[in-house]
Order: sequence, then C-alpha cells, then structure tokens
Amino acid sequence: MAAITPCLYCSSMANSKLPRSHIPLGNINHVNAAWWGRQLSFRCSLKASQKAQLRDKLKVKLFSLKECAISIALAVGLVTGIPFVDWSPNAYAANPAMADLSVLISGPPIKDPGALLRYALPIDNKAIREVQKPLEDITDSLKVAGVKALDSVERNLRQSSQALKQGKSLIISGLAESKKDHGVELIDKLETGMDELQQIVVDRNRDAVAPKQKELLAYVGSVEEDMVDGFPYEVPEEYQSMPLLKGRATVDMKVKVKDNPNVDEFMFRIVLDGYNAPVTAGNFLDLVQRHFYDGMEIQRADGFVVQTGDPEGPAEGFIDPSTEKTRTIPLEIMVNGEKSPFYGATLEELGLYKAQTRLPFNAFGTMAMAREEFENNSASSQVFWLLKESELTPSNANILDGRYAVFGYITENEDYLADLKVGDVIESIQVVSGLDNLVNPSYKIAR
Repeated sequence: MAAITPCLYCSSMANSKLPRSHIPLGNINHVNAAWWGRQLSFRCSLKASQKAQLRDKLKVKLFSLKECAISIALAVGLVTGIPFVDWSPNAYAANPAMADLSVLISGPPIKDPGALLRYALPIDNKAIREVQKPLEDITDSLKVAGVKALDSVERNLRQSSQALKQGKSLIISGLAESKKDHGVELIDKLETGMDELQQIVVDRNRDAVAPKQKELLAYVGSVEEDMVDGFPYEVPEEYQSMPLLKGRATVDMKVKVKDNPNVDEFMFRIVLDGYNAPVTAGNFLDLVQRHFYDGMEIQRADGFVVQTGDPEGPAEGFIDPSTEKTRTIPLEIMVNGEKSPFYGATLEELGLYKAQTRLPFNAFGTMAMAREEFENNSASSQVFWLLKESELTPSNANILDGRYAVFGYITENEDYLADLKVGDVIESIQVVSGLDNLVNPSYKIAR
C-alpha cells in the first residue's frame, strides 16, 4: 500500500457522516501507512456535483494542501497544548484568533452524565446550585483512599446542608407554581437524606456514601426540574412542524451481544435533553417510537465512538413514508449564556471560539448526531456515542463541541459501551418516561 498523505486524510474524511475528528493522531510523526489505510477504509458517498453544491452553499472549498496542514496543526495543538491561530478553513485575518486552550478550560471539567444534565437545566436559582455543588464534589472526595475520604465528605455535606437551610425559602419560591407541592416534598426528602448521610459518615461506612450521594443528587435534580415552568423558548418557525421534544425523555436501549462468552445483552439507559436540543432529541424519539432502530446492527465500534442508524439499502437516513424523502434535521447547538440554540451553523462558523456548549462532549457515552462534514443540516438517523477522551477530545477543549449536535447521555451502564462490537444488534429501544413531551409526533401519522 502506498503511503497515505495528510491531504488524503482530509479529502477522504471530508464528506463522511462520521465525525472527521475520530482519528487519534498520537505521535503523528510515527503513524504508519497501513494504520492510516485501515482508518480511511470507507468511501465518500457524495457525487462531485453534490460536493460542489455543498461547497457553494456553505462557501467553503475542498481542502487544499495548506488547509490539510492547518487541520493537522490543530490536532497537534490539541495534543501538545500549543495554541494555533487561523485554524478554520473559513478563517480570515479579520476573524478572531483561536484562544489558548488554557483560556478555554475554566476549571476541572464535569464528566458525570447526571451532573451534566443537572447543570444543563434552564434554571437560574443560585440557592439550589449552592446545595448541589458540594454534593457533586463528594465524587472527588471519594477519590481519596480509605476512610480518610470521609473527612472531606463531611465537609461537603456540611456545606450543602447549610446552603439548604439558608436558601430554602428562595428554593421554594423558585419552584413552578404547578409543581410547588411536589418540589416541597422532594426538599423534605432531601433534608432527611442528608441526615442519613451524616449518620453514614459518623459510622465510617465509606461504601454507603456513593449510593446515598446518588439518591440526594436525584432529589436535587428533580427539584431543579420542578423549577422549569413550561418550555423556555420558541423553536424557529421553519422547524416548528417537526417532531420536537419539549423537555426530557428517558429510553432504555437493549443490545444483543455476539461473540461474548460472559454476557448476552446490555441494557443502556439514555436521557434525551429536549430543553437544549428539541429538534434533534425529538427526531430521535420519534424514530424510536417508529421502532426504526429495533433490529439494527451496531455499524461502527472503533474505540472512539459506537455508531448506528444507517438503514439497509441506498438511503443513508430515515425515509419518511408520508413524503418518500429523507427527513433531515438542522445542526442544533446550545451555548451557555444563550436562551435558545443556534441552528444551521457550527460555533466555528459563527466565530464563537470561546463559547462553551450546554451539552458538551465531556462524558463517556455522550450521544450526538452524525452528519455530512460539508452540510450542517444533513443529520437524519445516524447517531453515535463517544467512548473516551482521546487526544482530540479532551473535556472542555475539543473539536467535536460546537460541530456536532449532542442531545443526551447514557446515564446507566455507559462503561459497557466499550464492549460493543460491529454486528451486535439493538434488540429494542423503549421509552421509559417523557413521551408526553414529544410534540408533532410523526409516528402517529404513518409508518
């Protein structure tokens, strides 16, 4: 096999639905041609005329040798921490330079999917957040070996308990009127649970801390959800008729495993976040209700992502029987500090180089939509789950955030994703809760 150049890397990856950034470069000076050949073993699906149309639409051009070098330099910057300026194919002298990675990373990244979902709720209540944070910090306290960790846990608990006592009235006033009784009931359970955790610490029962912490944080998260009064913004008019998830939903995905003597199946619990990605999450939930993914094989499992959703036949997405056309959805990215998502453009294209996404690629099991590289609004049914933080996807500073639409996280058994292989079969995906938050469900119209 002839040596594969970086330019071939760029042009081969450019029009794939798979995230172009999936290849862990490692030490790029020692990458062998055979390895690159295996990584680039797929083919582009677009014809030359289609490529031209996409380039014209997005005002981009095929990667030149210079642009390929820029892409590689960006990857090197992410691996080494060396800042790189003018990394975008569309960047011009007037555009702001990419910030130093140290500026982009504001404190230790949150990697727990439950915590990410709690912090992503559209609420502004400082009192409940002050209760939440010390409870979240117990996770770090438990990283200390032995019973010494309990001293830190006790400090965390004291801070949280004090914050609850001082801010209880503000927390209750922040509850939606229709959910106030439920929220107050949860607060009572939270107070009782804190007393129980205090007794666990007194008894020096280290093993009982994490389960109790999970229970308390579940109460906190539910209180925070009771603060959300309706859906917080209007989806753009052009997408209002699409299936929309106006809130959250939970689904269980059962995967039948082949060639594994130790297990027959895995069950993954997934929380879909329609507050921050209503179009994307709504599209997926609608497909779930159509049983679109039932019986479908895992189509990619390369140590970086697990991916599925490409149906049999020539179509690369879901063909809506009511229109006989592929249903596509826009790129949808919610940014911290914004009241509604951005649609149809990457954060890079918007010049928001320092922006932090509300649903980041921080957690093992982050769920997102695959799409064509040069067509932001080409996602349909193909989804992927991030397996790890590779050199190209460090938390809070990677080249996936702002380019692909995250719409949920696996919250239970996510570690087993790494055991899935191509050919394993999704036996079913079933809705556990939140189906009533799905607006405009097309599965009720036609199948």
